[in-house]
Amino acid sequence: MQSSGNIRILAIESSCDETAAAIIENGTTLLSSVIATQIDIHERYGGVFPEVASRQHVLSILPVVKKCLEDGHMSLKDMHAIAVTSGPGLAGSLVVGLNTAKGLAIGANKPLIGVNHLEGHVYSAWLRDGEKEAQPDRFPILVLLVSGGHTELILMRGHLEFEKIGSTKDDAVGEAFDKTARLIGLGYPGGPKIEVAAATGDAEAFSFPTAKLDNVYDFSFSGLKTAVLRVAKSYEVKSEKLPTEDIAASFQRVVVDTLYEKTIAAAKQYQVNAIVVAGGVSANKALREKFASFGEIDVIFPPFEYCTDNAAMIGAAGYQRYLKNAFSDLNIDVQPNWAIRSV
Repeated sequence: MQSSGNIRILAIESSCDETAAAIIENGTTLLSSVIATQIDIHERYGGVFPEVASRQHVLSILPVVKKCLEDGHMSLKDMHAIAVTSGPGLAGSLVVGLNTAKGLAIGANKPLIGVNHLEGHVYSAWLRDGEKEAQPDRFPILVLLVSGGHTELILMRGHLEFEKIGSTKDDAVGEAFDKTARLIGLGYPGGPKIEVAAATGDAEAFSFPTAKLDNVYDFSFSGLKTAVLRVAKSYEVKSEKLPTEDIAASFQRVVVDTLYEKTIAAAKQYQVNAIVVAGGVSANKALREKFASFGEIDVIFPPFEYCTDNAAMIGAAGYQRYLKNAFSDLNIDVQPNWAIRSV
């Protein structure tokens, strides 16, 4: 095992539409972070346009890394390793970040660490937020991972030890937010726009269904999305104004209740010491408030700024891989469908 004292890692993230770099010390302390977002570019398409995303990464990656090092008042020689997202994600976007990291690792003679993007979301809960202490190691921990492409319940018995006990059978929750937002005319990105609309809506206005599955810890949101579509079509047929806020609030209530109920049931069954809720959807205030009402087990959310894609979380996960000597050789390739698994 490598020494755990003052280990600094330069991390790079480019799995989707955020070009990011960060310097993380000892897996918890953020020394520098730069993110170049593409939201405004993709909003016109109603979602991420993969080819446009990869081209934008090419334009942004080196300036982002340079600014990250400058903001941290460091150079590559001050780093112990280079960590980079190598999957899952958009292949073209991942290639830009991975090849950049390879070049930096070769040029600076530093070890390369390929990181699973989902590991990054998990370890975003270990990042410090100002004076707040990082998440202590209280294994076993149950992780609810909720993002644009993933909805999973993961049991952790130790660092980088992942046992998937539930996952989505169709749409991920973030994807469900995006699709529903389009159905009711809110546009992209769906999560934040539904949250804003729901704030002034009646969450009991519509009784949307929840899926019954063989594995009680699996998720399915396609039926919920279809129910929203039917409601939207019914108002179109009647030429009546769509009650957008009420639909958004009712949809969000069903999603939040589903995530909460399955997570709490799993936490009790597996007798965990803490629950971590991570991924882009963990920024949803209604979801945070729902879990805050549960007082039996500590529930930890990442700071808001680390919920969506960023490089700080990749550095935090990369640090844990560093401690396990889980380095990558320069032949590493992108893995667009890389499933999270124990290291």
